[in-house]
Amino acid sequence: MKNKIAIWGASGHALVVSDIIRLLGEFDIAGYIDDANLGRMGGEFNGYPILGGKDELANLINNGVNSVIIAIGDCNVRANIAHYAESAGLKLATAIHPKAIIGTNVNIGAGSVVAAGAVINPNAEIGKNVIINTSAIVEHECIIGDGAHICPGVNLAGNVKIGNNSWVGIGSTIIENINIGHDVMIGAGSVVLRDIPNGSVAFGIPAAIRQKE
Repeated sequence: MKNKIAIWGASGHALVVSDIIRLLGEFDIAGYIDDANLGRMGGEFNGYPILGGKDELANLINNGVNSVIIAIGDCNVRANIAHYAESAGLKLATAIHPKAIIGTNVNIGAGSVVAAGAVINPNAEIGKNVIINTSAIVEHECIIGDGAHICPGVNLAGNVKIGNNSWVGIGSTIIENINIGHDVMIGAGSVVLRDIPNGSVAFGIPAAIRQKE
């Protein structure tokens, strides 16, 4: 019998995550946790029941759900929920699409999601609860911190470092040896040629800092 998993989140990104879980065939999906819209409890999303919010975790565990994956794009929200779920006794599952390419000596932390068409090249380090989204490229020896979101179509050259809970917007490019701090937001379509400090918002070609902590 397969282990049961709950998917925390019940919107667009959850469709992607549940698709990967189904393709992998390692878990039975018990349903979705939606703590933002408690009125949806008892309804259905994407063919599975909505199980309620965080107050239902004890009941889910008693009914054989022992794993969870956080299907929420927002970096800080995802990190906070993952911590809460682990504290409640759930294991964080990792989901790697069978059509992603993972190089040698790549480490991927618990709770992370690697979507279809993504490429992670040798000696890269991917933290916990990271999203490497559709067709993103993470080149050799990159280090991606916990809770980061590498959006669809992003290109990270070799030896790029991305800090915890940072967001790299869709279609952005970061050249080699760049350091991006924690809690940074890189706007869509940006080209990053210089290091970006903690807490910054940066965008453009080349990317310029528009806001800091």
